[in-house]
Amino acid sequence: MPGHQFKAPSGTFGLEGLLRRLPIRWRILSIAALNTAVVLLLTLLILDGAGGLRSAWNELVLVRSSEKLLTSIETESGRLQSLIHRYFTQPSPAVLDEIERRRTTLLSLLGKTNVVDDTLEDSLKLMSSNTEKLLAAFDDLRKARVEISETYENRVLKSAREISGLYAIMESTITGQESLVKPPLGRSREAFSAALVAANSYYLSHSANSAQEALNGLDAIERTLPVMLDLAANDLQRAALTALGQRVGELRTSLQALTSLFDKQAVILSDNVDRSQAEMTATTTALTERIRQVEAQVQSRLDRTLNSVYWKIAVIALSFLAIIALIASAIAASVNRPLTDLMHAMSAIVDNRLEDKVSGADARDEIGSMARAIEVFRQNAIAKLKAEDELRTAKESAEAALVNLQTAQKSLIEAEKLAALGGLVAGVAHEVNNPVGISLTVASTLARRSEEFAREVEAGNLRRSRLNEFIATTLDASRQLSANLHRAGELIQSFKQVAVDRSHAEARIFDLKEATQQIIASLRPGLAKRQLELTLECPDGISMNSYPGPYGQVLTNLFINSVTHGFTDGREGAIALRIRQQGEKYVAIEFSDNGRGMSEDVRRHAFEPFFTTLRGQGGTGLGLHIVYNIVTQKLGGQIALTSRPGVGSTFSIVLPREVQATEAK
Repeated sequence: MPGHQFKAPSGTFGLEGLLRRLPIRWRILSIAALNTAVVLLLTLLILDGAGGLRSAWNELVLVRSSEKLLTSIETESGRLQSLIHRYFTQPSPAVLDEIERRRTTLLSLLGKTNVVDDTLEDSLKLMSSNTEKLLAAFDDLRKARVEISETYENRVLKSAREISGLYAIMESTITGQESLVKPPLGRSREAFSAALVAANSYYLSHSANSAQEALNGLDAIERTLPVMLDLAANDLQRAALTALGQRVGELRTSLQALTSLFDKQAVILSDNVDRSQAEMTATTTALTERIRQVEAQVQSRLDRTLNSVYWKIAVIALSFLAIIALIASAIAASVNRPLTDLMHAMSAIVDNRLEDKVSGADARDEIGSMARAIEVFRQNAIAKLKAEDELRTAKESAEAALVNLQTAQKSLIEAEKLAALGGLVAGVAHEVNNPVGISLTVASTLARRSEEFAREVEAGNLRRSRLNEFIATTLDASRQLSANLHRAGELIQSFKQVAVDRSHAEARIFDLKEATQQIIASLRPGLAKRQLELTLECPDGISMNSYPGPYGQVLTNLFINSVTHGFTDGREGAIALRIRQQGEKYVAIEFSDNGRGMSEDVRRHAFEPFFTTLRGQGGTGLGLHIVYNIVTQKLGGQIALTSRPGVGSTFSIVLPREVQATEAK
């Protein structure tokens, strides 16, 4: 509609209006600064709570180590008791060695009780006392065992050997089968053998029945002695029988002493060893229960400290994230909306609605500079129309017509240059939408994860791993926001530089590979929805004294032409850019794709203005024409095109490394 002007949204006069007063790079840095502040503040909170957490955790570790130590002491004391019982039922050097090893281990464990909580000191002293009693009882048992062995060896067996000798003497004095003493002597000898077997069994098994059998055998011997004395044939037999009676009495006394020692051993086992172990078990149980109570208290304090830290982190993180999301949305809007306005303005200019004034030209940021450049373009287009009117009215004079024609030609050239700049604006606006859109997506995702994090904190089941994951996610989102918004700023700054170069042509020195990589980085987002691969081959160290802005416009137009015309059917493909140095003064650039290719007729007209195969589908036919003019005029080079249908297209460009002043027109 005539006289219509594109108006900025109402938000422009609020937070967005304030942001439009700042350069885009400062807006981006503000997001990065806020994210850094969040990370630093969260780090300070974590460090602040780390002291209390560390203290509670160390106390918890101490309590658990105490509990583990008590369990080890109880286990070792139980094993020691079992070994002591085993030793006195089945004595062996291996069992004794194992008892000594367990005893050393138990004493070592008791020596570590200084790591236990001070409130448990009395219980530990009682355990040490019980252990000492147990070890003292073991020493008493060993002494009793030595007495038993000595009694058995020196008294029981000695008496048994003497009795056996006396029986042998008696048997040697009997010469005939009719001796009257022989039958009772045989019965006595059998009773002795049974008593000796029972005594040995009693020594080994401690069975009361065996002891009684041994005593019964001795009683039988003593009952036969009077009979044998009456039937003795000579003095030698009577002397041997008298000595036999004495030795049987001694053996009875020895067995009774052995029984007393076994009873003493049993008393020590039951009253000292078992009772000490029972007291130690009871003490250990009570001590373990106390330690568990302390552990529960420490765990409760640790949980409270963790919950406090988690809540502080959650509240501060959510607050800052809300602020960051608000500012990020405002920054995105302060970039996206003005760019959309510029796109509408360029569309209006393309449609010859030159009455519509470009909005945002009074803004102080980079987009304002772009708007002012486009406004200049609009004014030049209006001037061009006026020049054409003047040309038609100047037909009366050939000289005046010639002058007007020259003026119109110059205006047309300028208009074509500005039209190319307008196409770049639209392309940059499209490219800027990608990082801005990604930034909005990351911001919304971060907000959603923050809400989930808040719910987990509120539920009280947040783990340290989940906290670390949330911090890592926040840092990653911050880096993505910063990178994408930096990218948007770089694209806008690049367009501003191109616009300035187009209006004020000044050559500068730049690194060809670095500039090409930056241009390709801006083109890669255009491949996101296409199965295309873009590769670069360029050696290092090629320095150019030329125009990086027009050079980037050439590559951008070639890329757009390749994507638009070479891969219209959406198939997979590849675009390759190969750069090499040609002599000392020139570089050769080959831009190729494996797309649809061109027919010979299309190839011949490819560089002509307004020639396009997509008429009515948005094609203007100026892309390759602008490339041709920039290469041959602005950059002072040459360009050639080869193409075959179904194979692809290749643009071969030769540029001087140092552009001449006469070429920069």
